[in-house]
Amino acid sequence: MADDPSTKTAAASPLKRREIVEALRIGAVPRRGLELFAVGLDRYERAIDEELEAVAAGRGRFKAVRGDYGSGKTFFSRWLEHRARERGFATTLVQISETETPLYKLQTLYRRAIEGLQTQEWTDGAFASLVDRWLYTLEEEVIDHGGINPDDPDGFGKAVGELLERRLADVSKTQPQYAAALRSCYTARLAGDHATEQGLIAWLMGQPNVAASLKREAGIKGDLDSDGASGFLRGLLEVLRQTGRKGLVLVLDEVETIQRVRGDSREKSLNALRGLIDDVHGGRYPGLYVLITGTPAFFDGPQGVRRLAPLAQRLETDFSGDPRFHNPRAPQIWLQPFDHARLVDVGRRIRDLYPSARTERLRERVPDPVIDTVARGVEGQLGNKVGIAPRLFLRRLVDVLDRVDEFDDFDPLKDYDLALKASEMTAEESAAAGVTRTVDDIELDLSPGDAEP
Repeated sequence: MADDPSTKTAAASPLKRREIVEALRIGAVPRRGLELFAVGLDRYERAIDEELEAVAAGRGRFKAVRGDYGSGKTFFSRWLEHRARERGFATTLVQISETETPLYKLQTLYRRAIEGLQTQEWTDGAFASLVDRWLYTLEEEVIDHGGINPDDPDGFGKAVGELLERRLADVSKTQPQYAAALRSCYTARLAGDHATEQGLIAWLMGQPNVAASLKREAGIKGDLDSDGASGFLRGLLEVLRQTGRKGLVLVLDEVETIQRVRGDSREKSLNALRGLIDDVHGGRYPGLYVLITGTPAFFDGPQGVRRLAPLAQRLETDFSGDPRFHNPRAPQIWLQPFDHARLVDVGRRIRDLYPSARTERLRERVPDPVIDTVARGVEGQLGNKVGIAPRLFLRRLVDVLDRVDEFDDFDPLKDYDLALKASEMTAEESAAAGVTRTVDDIELDLSPGDAEP
């Protein structure tokens, strides 16, 4: 059963409330706190939790999420990340881009994934913190076994290094340099050589331009390539497991961008995606949950998944019939567009989350009928395409809440001239509004006539 949203809201910290509102104020998806105003995702909770449990048991999972612009694909991804972190997973989100993160370059995906790695404890610098925790755990295990004097740096370091090798034995078979770098990292720590330790951690993160002299001293060479990245990913999963994590959730967002790249890059990307699915389900990456997001055109159009028959077969899902009965356990799930009721529900939750010392005044000046009116105004100016309205609606609602909180005599129904500026719209929003990006603004009527009582 889904948690009571009012209970979650009441327990939300002031810091989390501010982070949520600050993100919505600029039209962005908050990094944290999405569970506090998620609407319509409860139907996926059971299936997602079952899949996470399977991954925690050492299996792999691959999931695809499709949806039109505004349906909440990025929101869903971050909601799933939050759910996974609460269950002991590490998570990371990588936005696919031909110039920054091409899908067919696993070494680049790995580097971006490590840079964005998060756990329940750490939102920044998580990888370095995990390595530190892992090495500390090895030291504790050596001490607990006895027979080694911790005050003997040579003997103690050797014992920890041998234990490290045993812990990474499987990874060493395919990527021996990963274990070698970790061992050298620990040696540098014992010697108090902070620069070498940090340089090796950067190399383990897939960062280029690590000094050649440092790599020679550690017995490693070269920069990370695609084959090496596969071994590094397995090494990361092993480190996560040995530090008590259940696994890793890797989100590849906006995969549909590969439709717009050159033909050879597109083909390599589609083949890389097929290979990743096979590797995940074939047991190559135990403890890895991969989620991709894309538009329906990517999954069904001529420049996407359908170009590669084996990939299309792996992702084939029956979406016929009533969307209420689409299978949440299928390889793909289809996020349905927002409707008016869901939009108002989200607005109500944001009002109740707004960080103010005068919450009763906010409820009095911005009651549910006003939220309804703002929603209808935004919808109307976007051609009544409710599905693409959430971002602008929440941005305008936060603006209304800001003014009510700031000015004692401000009344949104009398004093607020709601206007959507073309300059703040995305291409999809501009197209729905029937305007070009050079139009200064679009006037919206905030009269309460259409509001429900």
